[in-house]
Amino acid sequence: MKRTLRNLAAASLLLLALCATTTASAQKTGGVLKISFFDSPASMSLHEEATGAALRPAMGIFNNLVMYDQHVAQNRPGTIVSSDRMVME
Repeated sequence: MKRTLRNLAAASLLLLALCATTTASAQKTGGVLKISFFDSPASMSLHEEATGAALRPAMGIFNNLVMYDQHVAQNRPGTIVSSDRMVME
């Protein structure tokens, strides 16, 4: 009997804690992302730099320049999605 009562009390406290939490505020577009970094890259040219100090900051710039249709099994030039379509999805 004590074990069942203890389990019921624990479950109710867990349920109360889940219900009492608030939702996170929505993210806003725009702004400046500031991060700490261990080094200052010499340039943003990925052909001239091969260190982690140059590649990591540049990944956020170059990763999504070309997007392919995610519903097609094989990427090819005909499945490139335009930038205005990426914004709508």
